Amino acid sequence: MARFTLPRDIYHGEGALEELKNLKGKKAIVVVGGGAMKRQGFLAKVEDYLKEAGMEVALFEGVEPDPSVETVMKGAKAMQEFEPDWIVAMGGGSPIDAAKAMWVFYEYPDETFENIITPFSFPELRQKAKFAAIPSTSGTATEVTAFSVITDYNTGIKYPLADFNITPDVAIVDPELVEGLPQKQVAYTGMDALTHAIEAYVSTLNCPFTDPLALQAIEMVLDYLPASYNLNMEAREQMHYAQCLAGMAFSNALLGIVHSMAHKTGAAFSTGHITHGLANAMYLPYVIKYNAKDPVAAKRYAEIARFVGLGGASEKALINSLCEKINEFNVILNIPATLKDFGIKEDEFKEKMLKDECHTLVCYHLNQIISTATIYYYDILPSNENPKGKVGQITNVWVDENYRHLGIGRYMVEYLIENYQKDVGMICLNSSKEGMNIYLHLGFKKKDNYLIYKNG
Repeated sequence: MARFTLPRDIYHGEGALEELKNLKGKKAIVVVGGGAMKRQGFLAKVEDYLKEAGMEVALFEGVEPDPSVETVMKGAKAMQEFEPDWIVAMGGGSPIDAAKAMWVFYEYPDETFENIITPFSFPELRQKAKFAAIPSTSGTATEVTAFSVITDYNTGIKYPLADFNITPDVAIVDPELVEGLPQKQVAYTGMDALTHAIEAYVSTLNCPFTDPLALQAIEMVLDYLPASYNLNMEAREQMHYAQCLAGMAFSNALLGIVHSMAHKTGAAFSTGHITHGLANAMYLPYVIKYNAKDPVAAKRYAEIARFVGLGGASEKALINSLCEKINEFNVILNIPATLKDFGIKEDEFKEKMLKDECHTLVCYHLNQIISTATIYYYDILPSNENPKGKVGQITNVWVDENYRHLGIGRYMVEYLIENYQKDVGMICLNSSKEGMNIYLHLGFKKKDNYLIYKNG
């Protein structure tokens, strides 16, 4: 059984912000970021509309980019003191993500951050408040997703929080809020949205509910992103809707290794922070070509290319056309093609690679690659479930269709578990329906949308 979750109401179009007047409640707290919404007059509008709805209004301002655990706890305390029945978050991804996490600790003051970093482990929300989200950028789509990214600056780790509980009740997608976005932000968030949609469509958790959303989002981004970048306001409106559609798709189908690498490498190099959307744009065409070794993924990529009218008489030609289109967009949007072009020094890159952050197995037969599997590592806060606070993530398990049902994939995963545990507390992986029985037999346990193998 699968689940598909969206906000109860999505209001869109110019003037959609006014819908706040129709919310029913007594108190609302508004969570915002650095000040752009105040300078542009949108914060005052929100306050006025909520007061018109008959609510007492409080503000929590100053949520930083990449919001911290400390900010989340400070905001939750403010909510506990004010006792709102509506949480209204407005701005880019950061204030909305922060407000989602605040919501948990407002309703459950004794809950710990260590407990909620386990995906899909949140307590039942909406005991005290409902949640409305108003995006001011066209990329993250956090206004319609079950995700929030919070940073622990003591450890330097970004934690992606995931639970359908934090999908907002109301999303207000008003294009007036994105008319003043700088060009760089339009470029990076736009390519983030494209990556969301493509990864959702190719995800092993895709379904008939997510596919139309993903395809429509891809088509709209390809149609409108260059014009949006060049200050066309009609195109910016359409991009605002496109990123929302992409968000609805990936919130339910989940994402892939492009996003994983973008999060992992964003702050990895001293030679420069790589903005998330920029990293996605750089990595996307390379990952497509790599993933296309799998016939199921190749078929899905070709379907994307065919749907948006790209040329190609064969599956391979269609995939090449898709990669060429992405590369073309990166040129138009002034996005570098490689880490080297971005400014990352080769020596530092090689040094990072030598730290054994990941291992990839490659199996050959007659000088042909017939199978691959990768394990990479990351740290989380120690918990009862994982006292060591270390996780190994197995990904990119692939076997050539001519060599399947011979036990090769099983052997590759088994080898990674036995030889590359690196003192991790648990090993995680996502699985297709076809591979599920193999992993369960190896000792993995099913938990929500992923599998866990516990060491020790």
